[in-house]
Amino acid sequence: MSDSSNVTESLPEGELLVETLDRPWERLEELAEAGDPEPLAAFLDSLSAGDQALALSRTDEAHHQLVLKTLPIGDAAELLRHLSESQAAEIIDSLTPEDAAAIFQEMPSDEQADLLGDLDEDQASAILQVLPDSEADAMRELAAYNDDVAGGLLVREILRFDRSTKVADVISTLSENADEFRDYDVQYAYLTDEHNRLVGVLPMRNLLFARRNDPVADIMIADPLSLLDTTPLDDLIDFFDTHHFLGVPVVDADGRLLGVVHRNAVDYEATRAAESDFLKSQGIIGEELRTMPLFQRASRRLSWLSINIVLNIGAAAVIAIYQDTLEKVIALAVFLPIISDMSGCSGNQAVAVSMRELSLGLVRPTEMLRVWLKEASVGLINGAALGLLVAIVAIVWDGNPYLGLVVGVALYANTLVAVSIGGTVPLLLKRFGFDPAVASGPLLTTVTDMCGFFLVLGLATAMLNRLI
Repeated sequence: MSDSSNVTESLPEGELLVETLDRPWERLEELAEAGDPEPLAAFLDSLSAGDQALALSRTDEAHHQLVLKTLPIGDAAELLRHLSESQAAEIIDSLTPEDAAAIFQEMPSDEQADLLGDLDEDQASAILQVLPDSEADAMRELAAYNDDVAGGLLVREILRFDRSTKVADVISTLSENADEFRDYDVQYAYLTDEHNRLVGVLPMRNLLFARRNDPVADIMIADPLSLLDTTPLDDLIDFFDTHHFLGVPVVDADGRLLGVVHRNAVDYEATRAAESDFLKSQGIIGEELRTMPLFQRASRRLSWLSINIVLNIGAAAVIAIYQDTLEKVIALAVFLPIISDMSGCSGNQAVAVSMRELSLGLVRPTEMLRVWLKEASVGLINGAALGLLVAIVAIVWDGNPYLGLVVGVALYANTLVAVSIGGTVPLLLKRFGFDPAVASGPLLTTVTDMCGFFLVLGLATAMLNRLI
């Protein structure tokens, strides 16, 4: 984009830049309506990626179109790259297929595929029809991969040569296509045979000292490391953890070169996966932004909350059964939430460890007994410590040692229950094809609440004469 020093010149007289950046969407609307691409590009260039996303999110659909149509195509593509995928897809959906296709052509292939997958099916089809057949076919091929495998993360924009190519011809090609290759990762070129199978990697620095008439195969690194297009994200993370590479070539089952996966793309997708798991654990399925339609957001959350309220009725039912005991020993009401909450915390720790080990491949879904034994050992120790602590608090507060005994034993037992459930339920869900990030939390919360209330009130009922 243009030099940001031009921004202050385009501001109305007497207006301070800091005031503009407090409400960047207002300035964005003014510049878009003016229709001059240079000050608009300069203003956006002066904003951070976060402020660009903020400014776009606070403007309406009509201004989205104005901004993208006013900006040069390359700058429009760069702007969309700074937005979340759902926000970029929402804006692309508002454009004509011709305008959207022009922007798509300025994006790297991996981002094209990601954005295409987030679009409405009809809009995606309309955009592909506008593009040249070769480009449309390439996009469809990449869009067919999931985001969490190498094929869904690779870029096709690489330097690729036949291994029989002369050094002089490679240098000539680089010189003649400098504008096209400027945005490529040009540290390496990739050499293929007549069937497009990967046979070597050519460091660009090797060209400086090579004889011009030699084939590049003489100076390549033969039999380079590569990954299959079906390699999952966890294996990609492990690969880059153990190799100090910025990228790795990706091949299909026949060894044909498809593209390159860069380290930063893997890091980004790993972060997105972690964020997605966290959102799922809180009942947010899919990406949610407050710019989305109100009823869409409400219905997504309500579907989760309605399940939770049904589950929590079970916990409330336990209290109802022992209502007489609770009325006679009102002090128990003080400790019910403590036992529920502390057991839930212990169980969530077990869930987190199981989720992490599943993602790293360190445990199999069938190893429930092994995991339970490991968690039960921790539960016995931590449950005893927490139970003793809450028992002491109860005795000091109420003066009745039997109250301390009831709440201490209940917390001890419920901690053991919680870590057992938290450790094994993710494996069980994974084994039967469910997403453990979505379902582990509600099951854990409901069961630990029910067990905690039952243990406290059941023990109190058995020892009622000593508690009154």
